[in-house]
Amino acid sequence: MRYVDGYVLPVPKKNLRAYRKIAQKGAAIWKEHGALEYLECVGEDLDNECGTPYPRLLKLKRGETAVFAWIVFKSRAHRDRVNDKVMKDPRMSKMFDPKKPIFDFKRISFGGFAVMVDA
Repeated sequence: MRYVDGYVLPVPKKNLRAYRKIAQKGAAIWKEHGALEYLECVGEDLDNECGTPYPRLLKLKRGETAVFAWIVFKSRAHRDRVNDKVMKDPRMSKMFDPKKPIFDFKRISFGGFAVMVDA
């Protein structure tokens, strides 16, 4: 059964262009190491009455938006193998300058999910 890593994070709107470049590089690395799909989506319609809106969930600050992303794998074991390779890939450490973060790493929400419905 397919497996998905999903995450949501706050990104300052002024940093979206820089974040997109990093996301594109990350997507290429994950796909090169075996991920089936890699998607990153920027928040557009976030103010709603259903459940907990993303702005409140992420405690978005003025000028920030939510990025919702997921990576699809063949299985959890496949995810573990791919992520192990990705984390060892030297290109990953070159993508982020810890002195100039483009988003708040402490406010990322991340998890692995078994696919329940695939229509």
